[in-house]
Amino acid sequence: MTHDTPGPIFIGGLDRSGTSLIYALLASHPRIAMTRRTNWWSYFADQYGDLDDAGNLDRLLADMSRYRRHRKLDPDFASLRAAVVSGPRTYGRLFGLLEAQHAERLGKPRWGDKSLHTERYADRVFSDFPTARLVHMVRDPRDRYASVLKRWKRLRGGVGAATAAWLASVRLAERNAREHPQQYLILRYEDLASDPEKELRRVSAFIGEAYDQAMLGMDAAEDFRATGGNSSYGGFEAGTISTRSIGRFRDSISLSDVAFIQATTGEAMAQLGYEAIPTDVPLPSRIAHLTLRWPWNLATMQAWRLRERFDDLRGRSPNAETLADRDGDVEPPIHSRESVGHDSKE
Repeated sequence: MTHDTPGPIFIGGLDRSGTSLIYALLASHPRIAMTRRTNWWSYFADQYGDLDDAGNLDRLLADMSRYRRHRKLDPDFASLRAAVVSGPRTYGRLFGLLEAQHAERLGKPRWGDKSLHTERYADRVFSDFPTARLVHMVRDPRDRYASVLKRWKRLRGGVGAATAAWLASVRLAERNAREHPQQYLILRYEDLASDPEKELRRVSAFIGEAYDQAMLGMDAAEDFRATGGNSSYGGFEAGTISTRSIGRFRDSISLSDVAFIQATTGEAMAQLGYEAIPTDVPLPSRIAHLTLRWPWNLATMQAWRLRERFDDLRGRSPNAETLADRDGDVEPPIHSRESVGHDSKE
């Protein structure tokens, strides 16, 4: 791949931020084959030692063959191994070959991947794929937290953890866009949902592809399209891109939580165009908020950050439920270390 060749397309961002929506739209472009949840950078890259060692390479390929997200692509691992050993045995090249197999099977010349938190690995992505493009989805942190609660009912660490995760992601967005200005695009979920054609034209220009109306049909992402897609607040007609979840935090989370999010993310929210609302919490609730909830939320923010640092040092592994043996049965985590529970659904 030369610097003049269109490279792969990556989607990053937090869950419940529109990553599945932009995935469905791009996957429906006639030239782009998209995958999702491969989690290559989190679980596989650089975790098996030097791949010039045949034992390390075979161990990696064996674990890839047990990972459900990779099995779904139906790769030919024998051909994959033969291709890897014919050239430089690097992690990036192996991933590119895996994705290229999938794209060729779909008859498309270009590939892309959507995995959560890809923004954490932006430098590595662009080192391995110098002509890649990365679209980073962001969303109003209040609506994002409301959507998480609606979808999963609860979140470990509550509003503190959700706020810490949002701040970490948007700070990476700013940093990565500054370091890789020609290769990094920050896209607001609200803009994409409100005017998808306009934003898709902008994304198409960014990735170097002609805009194609077929993207709006989302036909290449049937599951997403059939379930109504981009809203946690009830179903709607298949193929519709809904705006009903924009601003729903007003009816979905407490004023106390809104106040905390706004107080701790205010500058970042303003830079992204998200306006704060008045939060006149009644006096009894205000006292409880300041003396109990606020310290607790700050503590859970810090706990989230410490856990992330620990996981970065220890390394991340898939959840056991995402692994299978050859017969499709669930197996224990593929690495010797314990699974850290980071294979979150999107």
